[in-house]
Amino acid sequence: MGHPKKSKKRYEKPRRPWEMTRIKEERELAEKYGLKNKREIWKAASHIKKYQRQIRAILAEIAGIKPTEHTLRKKEAILAALRRRGILKESEGASGKEEDVLALTVEDLLERRLQTRVFKKGLSKSIKHARQLIVHGHIAVNGRRVTIPSYIVDVEAEKKIGHYGEPPVTVEAKVEAAEVAE
Repeated sequence: MGHPKKSKKRYEKPRRPWEMTRIKEERELAEKYGLKNKREIWKAASHIKKYQRQIRAILAEIAGIKPTEHTLRKKEAILAALRRRGILKESEGASGKEEDVLALTVEDLLERRLQTRVFKKGLSKSIKHARQLIVHGHIAVNGRRVTIPSYIVDVEAEKKIGHYGEPPVTVEAKVEAAEVAE
């Protein structure tokens, strides 16, 4: 039992810390998605592994014996949650859903972060600017201020991302104000 004020680690470090190919891939991901550090990549990888582990256990139970009603409900709940968050794409066929979860990558989860969604929606000039806007409290989801760049945005909530209150002052507005003052 740990200390109640100290939360446990929510990620797993790589087993081989100095593997050059992994370091290069992580650096590219960190640049592409404007991440603060590699720990954010490790957290995303841990989330993906958790979903894959759960689906593998369910598939093993289904293959071994007749699945219970609880197992089928759990499988549908996991798939529905992944679809609602936009991590798993809607598929026409009924088969292949579980295999889609097993084929998820870290980039699938990083695409759903608030920081990435703000940049893709055009509310910021760069991915790093999106992070700064979020941390400083200028971004709202469903009218509520969100200050966590790693917040996973649901598909419905993605349409309701906007500025909290008035939009922050931009560089163009500062230039115009300086011209008017002169």
